[in-house]
Amino acid sequence: MNTLFWLRDEVKVGEHRTALTPTGAKLLIDTGAKVIVERSTTRIFPNQAYVDVGCELTDAHSWTEAPDHAYILGLKELAEADFALKHQHIYFAHAFKGQDEAVQILSRFNAGGGQILDLEFLQDELGKRVCAFGYWAGYVGAAMGLSGFIHHLHCKDAFGAVGSYPDREHYLAVLGEQVATLAEKPKVLVIGQYGRCGRGALDLFAELGIDADGWDIEETKAGGPFTAINDYDILVNCAYLAEGTPPFITKESLGENPRLSMVSDVSCDPNNPDNPIRIYNQCTKLSKPIIKSDVSGVYVQAVDHLPTVLPKESSEDFAGQLLPHLLTLCQGEDPNGVWGRARDFYVTAQNILK
Repeated sequence: MNTLFWLRDEVKVGEHRTALTPTGAKLLIDTGAKVIVERSTTRIFPNQAYVDVGCELTDAHSWTEAPDHAYILGLKELAEADFALKHQHIYFAHAFKGQDEAVQILSRFNAGGGQILDLEFLQDELGKRVCAFGYWAGYVGAAMGLSGFIHHLHCKDAFGAVGSYPDREHYLAVLGEQVATLAEKPKVLVIGQYGRCGRGALDLFAELGIDADGWDIEETKAGGPFTAINDYDILVNCAYLAEGTPPFITKESLGENPRLSMVSDVSCDPNNPDNPIRIYNQCTKLSKPIIKSDVSGVYVQAVDHLPTVLPKESSEDFAGQLLPHLLTLCQGEDPNGVWGRARDFYVTAQNILK
């Protein structure tokens, strides 16, 4: 039986990325796999581009009718529903860390006998993630934090909705015009400078001619909160959220009249008790990406799918990282490999639920 990949249309509003490009689909087909692609009006790559490389098109959101052996491939969450899930789903489920929706998601898979092969938990033998959007999350998070800072310098109106850009050059042109309105460039701090996210954030500022300081484990290991953060105008948090992470900033540490006015929390996980940015309690959306924090005069960006602002570059990057591992599924799954470890994470999550 040929390996079957079923690329679903995303349901998350504003999501334009994909886990499989037409180029990647062709390589899967060349190995003997079958690729079915749901029609989409939002995916960055047009439907015809998939047809041109040999994919079969089908109706959007029809994966529920896919053969039992199909791998249902996507990125973000499934539509809310209560029917049991019988397939193997490859996507970011956000259900393995005790999130609010974890019980409902895992219960549906348990009821239907399906499994989650979570993209966040695809790891090599050393426990390192094999594919991630981190670079582009940091890049866009830095850009949005900068835009928010400039916006609130000039007016008190709410920051407007953010859409996607056809490519990075278009976005940089827009950002360059905004930076040109500044009398002086802001002082910027990026925490988590050595990770994928941190590198993306630092690259964005460098491309716009803005010097940014970087902190990482060495600067934060003593534990916070860190009053030195209030020497900056913009904070971009790209630090990996681990159990026991100390608070970086709190309402108390910033005081009543902070210099810091813009926080871009790329690592946003406001419902986690270890969230180091303890001045807000909700993720934001692209329709309203920047909100007031619990501290007067300080704004927060906390969108949880930032790379969709640059869907072309981020999709090509992520799908390129994922593709070699999809190709291994065409050869028969190694229980001790990446996918076997992903199944182990799923089983562990289900056992905790029980």
